[in-house]
Amino acid sequence: MNVLFVFYVPSGGMDTLNRLRCKALARYGIHASCLYFHWGAGVQNNDGVPMYITNNDEEIRGILAAGNYDVIVVTTDHKSFPRFRQLGYTGKLVLEIQGYGAKEYARQQLIEAIPYVNTYASALLNPSTPHIAALFRELFPNIPQYNFPNFFDSESFTYRPGPIPERPVIAWLGRMEDNKNWREFLHIGYQMSFYVPDLKLWVFEDPNLSIPHEREQFDSVVHQLGLHSRLIMHSNVPNHQMQHYFSAIGDSGGFVCNTSKVEGGPLSVLEAMSCRCPVLATNSDGVALCIRHNETGKNYTLGNIAQAVQEGLDLMHNAPLRENIRSGALKRVQTEFNPHLYCVRFIDMLYHI
Repeated sequence: MNVLFVFYVPSGGMDTLNRLRCKALARYGIHASCLYFHWGAGVQNNDGVPMYITNNDEEIRGILAAGNYDVIVVTTDHKSFPRFRQLGYTGKLVLEIQGYGAKEYARQQLIEAIPYVNTYASALLNPSTPHIAALFRELFPNIPQYNFPNFFDSESFTYRPGPIPERPVIAWLGRMEDNKNWREFLHIGYQMSFYVPDLKLWVFEDPNLSIPHEREQFDSVVHQLGLHSRLIMHSNVPNHQMQHYFSAIGDSGGFVCNTSKVEGGPLSVLEAMSCRCPVLATNSDGVALCIRHNETGKNYTLGNIAQAVQEGLDLMHNAPLRENIRSGALKRVQTEFNPHLYCVRFIDMLYHI
């Protein structure tokens, strides 16, 4: 069986997820490829997975004809369904939602998608994100729905011992946009610095995807809080190198801080957990699937910076709890987010739609 994964641009979590899926499904006889409509920094991560980057109708027509795809899984872009039909594709179409950001925006987009889904979609897919699953049930009662978590390859992307940073590090990953909530991270780091004077802040981003006015505000807040001397920016780090960064952050005594307002299935959290790097995160939908408070990480209430600081300090200074969390997180990635479980569920979907 042949499958095509489609998204706007190869970057961030979607680039990682699609590469992982293509490689994992190949072990089960599923031939998978990726189509992106625009260039993205994730092309540097490609490790042999068939990948096409084009928004040209004739080129896409040729890709569809040559690939003989039984199923096309389109992430987010429901408007591409009639386009694929017009280009001659007659197979199954699946709409996948990995996350829209704000819940209100998700509802708006899925309401807009109703005629496209009802006309073209054979199924709906999402990584067990509660608010998305609820919208699926409400808006598309007659369309088959598949809800199961994303997976992670904890064997190839894992803890890598190396030089330990001289100072403790807390890190943030994401796009410069409101939902990723970089403001809260900067304020958490600022307040924690009073208790951890030598604290360093690492930010990992893809500047190609940042919203210009958000980036300007980021620079302004960094200046207002006097964080320049603590802050190190990392742009477009190749994905395979991130395991070394996560391992170093964990060994430094620090943690990854996920401040997102709403998340779908954040692979960056699983990446950190797989590298024995503790995670402090808002208790948003998708993150809650990964983080069990004080067992596989720590949660705090969105907007409660004082609570985030308290939990962060406990994570840094309570050595027995920290080690239990590091071990518990790795075990959970290995057992509940393993590739075999995902492939079994995904293939079951393919053969039932």
